[in-house]
Amino acid sequence: MHFSTIFIIIAILINTVISNPGDKKDKPVYYKVKKVVDGDTFWIDDGSQKGLKIRLIGVDAPESRNSGKKEIAFFGREASDYLSTLIAGKKVRLEYDVGHLDKYGRTLAYVYLEDGTFVNATMVKNGYATVMTVPPNVKYASTFLKLERKARNHNKGLWKENYGK
Repeated sequence: MHFSTIFIIIAILINTVISNPGDKKDKPVYYKVKKVVDGDTFWIDDGSQKGLKIRLIGVDAPESRNSGKKEIAFFGREASDYLSTLIAGKKVRLEYDVGHLDKYGRTLAYVYLEDGTFVNATMVKNGYATVMTVPPNVKYASTFLKLERKARNHNKGLWKENYGK
């Protein structure tokens, strides 16, 4: 290869980078929600045949169905229904923390709607989930704790005064 050929290739590459700086990074990727499993887990259409199972990071919703050793918990159906109302059929953007998968192989993510709604925080803020921080995924732990405290103080969702009665 001649020096002039190498120079032309480098010039083309530099021009491409300069004329399209960060195009891919500037455009967030959104995925359509296929199915809500419960108040903290759902499936997205990632282009694969099965889809991708997502688990909300930093929060824990009461169980909405019997599965394995876990039984339906108080406020489980309400939490699942709330997440469905919030995201079913909509498009979401995923944000990751340090760990990307849990011990069940689910993708761990902070989830945002196209309008910017932070789904994980919304679940806690409105009393449909509690804080469950599992290191090293602690990016928003303090935010979630503040939101949970506020939801408790305002008797929202599962924190209603008749909780467990």
